[in-house]
Amino acid sequence: MTSRLFDLTFLVAAPFWALMILAPRWRITQTIVASPLICVPPLLIYAILVLPDFATVWSAVTSLNLPAVQALLGTSAGAAAGWAHFIGFDLFLGRWIYLDSRTRAIHPLLISPLLVFTILLAPLGVLIYLLIRSVRAPRPDRVPAEA
Repeated sequence: MTSRLFDLTFLVAAPFWALMILAPRWRITQTIVASPLICVPPLLIYAILVLPDFATVWSAVTSLNLPAVQALLGTSAGAAAGWAHFIGFDLFLGRWIYLDSRTRAIHPLLISPLLVFTILLAPLGVLIYLLIRSVRAPRPDRVPAEA
């Protein structure tokens, strides 16, 4: 079951990534991605993986101890839960990049490749996006009103 959940995790997130990357201006994409609920499927998989052994997971993540976290992630269930955690939060961050870039009128040809990068290395993708938006895009509350 753990292996199936691991495989399923990316599959439930992939359609949302595909919409943001391949059809960023499509009205249906905008409607779907407007909801933070798109992040729920991988997070439910995370819950399914973590809750049966919650005490062990809780102990590892609250220990602030590398060997405890390493031991947890070294198991099939721990690695699958870690993967679901990554996929769920990467999707949340990708959604934020998508929505924020649209608010700031950053062209999708710049954002779509960045979203692909964010799927793979989300912390670096977010860092790059923060750099792009600081250089390239005015804050929405500072955009001059059209006449």
